[in-house]
Amino acid sequence: MLKHANNETEKTNEKKDAITHEVHDCACCNAKTQPTVNNTDSGNNTRQEIMRLVIGALLFALGLMLSSQGWLKLAIFLASYLVVGGSVILRAIKGITQGQVYSEHFLMSVATIGAFLIGQYPEGVAVMLFYMVGELFQNMAVNRSRKSISALMDIRPDYANLKLGEELRRVVPEDVSIGDIIVIKPGEKVPLDGVVVEGTSLVDTSALTGESLPRELEPGQDVLSGFININGVLTVEVTKDFAESTVSKILDLVQNAGSRKAPTENFITKFAQYYTPVVVWGALALAIIPPLLIQEATFSEWIYRALVFLVISCPCALVVSIPLSFFGGIGGASKRGILVKGGNYLEALNNVETVVFDKTGTLTKGVFKVTEINSQNGYSDEKMIEYAAYGEYYSNHPIALSIRETFNAEIDKKRIKNYEEKPGRGIKANVNGKEILVGNTRLMTEEDIEYNDVEAMGTLVHVAIDKKYAGNIHISDEIKEDSAQAIKGLQRLGIKKIVMLTGDLRSVGDKIGKQLGLAEIYSELLPTDKVGKIERLETEKSPNGKIMFVGDGINDAPVIARADIGVAMGGLGSDAAIEAADIVIMTDEPTKIVSAIRIAKRTRSIVLQNIVFVLAVKSVFLILGAFGHASMWEAIFADVGVAILVILNAIRALSTKNI
Repeated sequence: MLKHANNETEKTNEKKDAITHEVHDCACCNAKTQPTVNNTDSGNNTRQEIMRLVIGALLFALGLMLSSQGWLKLAIFLASYLVVGGSVILRAIKGITQGQVYSEHFLMSVATIGAFLIGQYPEGVAVMLFYMVGELFQNMAVNRSRKSISALMDIRPDYANLKLGEELRRVVPEDVSIGDIIVIKPGEKVPLDGVVVEGTSLVDTSALTGESLPRELEPGQDVLSGFININGVLTVEVTKDFAESTVSKILDLVQNAGSRKAPTENFITKFAQYYTPVVVWGALALAIIPPLLIQEATFSEWIYRALVFLVISCPCALVVSIPLSFFGGIGGASKRGILVKGGNYLEALNNVETVVFDKTGTLTKGVFKVTEINSQNGYSDEKMIEYAAYGEYYSNHPIALSIRETFNAEIDKKRIKNYEEKPGRGIKANVNGKEILVGNTRLMTEEDIEYNDVEAMGTLVHVAIDKKYAGNIHISDEIKEDSAQAIKGLQRLGIKKIVMLTGDLRSVGDKIGKQLGLAEIYSELLPTDKVGKIERLETEKSPNGKIMFVGDGINDAPVIARADIGVAMGGLGSDAAIEAADIVIMTDEPTKIVSAIRIAKRTRSIVLQNIVFVLAVKSVFLILGAFGHASMWEAIFADVGVAILVILNAIRALSTKNI
């Protein structure tokens, strides 16, 4: 097709503002916060937490080795407890001040402090230590899966070539006003939105639309900031200030989309909201009611029983087994090439009602190839593709590369003479004494060649030899082998709605969607449009339902961040999309979405099994303890035994081979 310069985008020495974007689960308020986080700071925090746990564990071991009773042993266990669980107590206090009393932090604090009050210091420290180790493992898993969003900066323009009379002055995009004239040279980014007033060129739109195939621009057509000019010089009249330009809106969307995203709570947090008030009020009732109603009952005796009740009810087995089940599910998923950035997102997969797919690079391969060759007028397919490959020899355009790849033979450039580029139309060359034309319909019309213009999904390249039409070549994206299987798998899982959003042409989007059996298809969308579609779908789902978006490019980062569950294709996806995502599919296979949901459902099943088993055993011992028939050591033994059993059951979540 069209020859273009193999220039990389020019870099300036101006310092860029680093953008980092990380969404955290705030344990004490169950809300999403978005601080600017430095990866180094995150690593330092993890090391500090490990150091605290190590110190606390050493003090705990020292306390266990002391044979003497008294203040020394209490002081060592208390020091260990505060080193390990001080942050939990602070979070419980903060939750109370914010009106969120019944959290897992409150229950852990009450139960472990109760253990200290009745002299069971080791039990109090051990429970808190187990809990904090589980928290550490989850934080490490999340931090390890996070990546930098620095790739997003690739779409931020560094400068604009402002035209002042006959002079070009390089300025920052913020200094350009509406109505000013700017010039974009080959290899440069388009800095502001505008209208082409002079010049024709191909532009790379992938940063905005996700489409790999360049778009051709000519006078009168709109151009958006974030495009990359490929081969021609474009003169553009600016129609929007930089603050209102497309690229600025995308950067703003990525930074702020997460703040509009519904919080996704951890399972243990949701469970604690119901379990904690039942246990606390039950213990309070046990301490107060019997002494008031039963003769000879003393408050001291029943307060002691209430504290025993609290220790027995302490959800140590649940606190360990529930996160462990989710870690097992996350680990099992990672073996399948599915990286989940937290147990809360694995749990949220159980409630997915709507799955929204990007097209290019997600359902399709994102690589354009020759998909059909239609030779005519006595020429064979082989001969026509050979002449087309020779004609495209000097071009490094994606279309030219796909034609040469299809020819798949060595080209003798000595056979090529009089090569001439026809800007916006194609090429003209002499090959073995024959005049070869390879290009679009305008080239055929200009050269007075009768051609067959057929509707094609993708790009149609016409070929003429010695003024005689030789046929056409269809070049388009290919659907991934397992895309249709993924759609059917989601339908079998009961997903209510499957939607495709694409920046590609409506004709292309509709054809791909119909081949995959999709009913809802939206085409020619920019990132802002995709976010709008997701927000509209939000109004159509049930209160507990979740919307999942699956994408791969920089252009998908805003909508990935906005969806309830954002999924990025990590093998070929951009760093921006991976950073914004809650789940990353490292193999780029759409069927892994089905596997992820199945793993989530199996993990929840294991979690519920553990909860039922633990509550059944604890209920028995709580009743026995309330009537004074269970000693503390029996309760501890039952709790530890139950914990071992549920931990063994939780480990089953690691096995995802047949899912």
